[in-house]
Amino acid sequence: MLLNAIDFNHDTAPEQFVESLKQTGFGVLKNHPLSQTLVEDLYQGWQSFFDSEYKANFAFTQPKQDGFFSTQKAERAKGASIQDLKEYFHYYPWGQCPQALRELTQSYYQQANQLAERLLSWVEQHTPADVAQHYSQPLSGMIKNCDNTLLRILHYPPLQAEQRPGAIRAAAHEDINLLTILPAANEPGLQVKTLDGDWLEVPSDFGYLIINIGDMLQEASNGYFPSTTHRVVNPIGADTTKSRISMPLFLHANPDVKLSERYTAHSYLMERLKELGVL
Repeated sequence: MLLNAIDFNHDTAPEQFVESLKQTGFGVLKNHPLSQTLVEDLYQGWQSFFDSEYKANFAFTQPKQDGFFSTQKAERAKGASIQDLKEYFHYYPWGQCPQALRELTQSYYQQANQLAERLLSWVEQHTPADVAQHYSQPLSGMIKNCDNTLLRILHYPPLQAEQRPGAIRAAAHEDINLLTILPAANEPGLQVKTLDGDWLEVPSDFGYLIINIGDMLQEASNGYFPSTTHRVVNPIGADTTKSRISMPLFLHANPDVKLSERYTAHSYLMERLKELGVL
């Protein structure tokens, strides 16, 4: 199975995109509006941050979860006993951020958020009526003025000579949120699991934008849209000496949004963060 990229500007893009989400759990877009120059500048700027000593000055705060998470504080995949081989920074417009990176990061956050909202509106428009009846409100309303949408800047350091057995950059997991928007990383390694159980390599060419379904959309749609399992595998050979930067935007619903009879967005988020060992 190949990752068939959908032209963002094509008349049938919304319908093709939502069908891809339904059939595979993810969608791949080309000719998207995110600025390549901006993304590349952010990759370079945040790489310098992760290479610096002063990153520890931005350690994340509880319970807000904004700021820097070291490799010792990195989350574990649900059910995993070993931490992922990564460090990362949680950026929110209201949270802490290195001053030299704030303007660039906020610009990207706004661009990616606008795109994410548009893609969610595509999902809303092409949800079958018998599925849409499960939504407690329109999907576009769930995210209105939400402060919880998160830009995570991930850094996967070069592999050490001695790694803990079984440790990988990101163990197989699903995302918590509604949709995740991910421009191609600066190095390969991302794999997506199809509904048939096969692992697909995701291209690292910038021309691709990867969008996957999170657990909140799966919950809100009563399982119609399947949450996507994905992982980041360890590099081999000469690539073990390279860092990898990735910038997923996690589109969240407002805390009081009723996802289902079982959960609000807040109760669901808290449950998952505890499972991941973050809280």
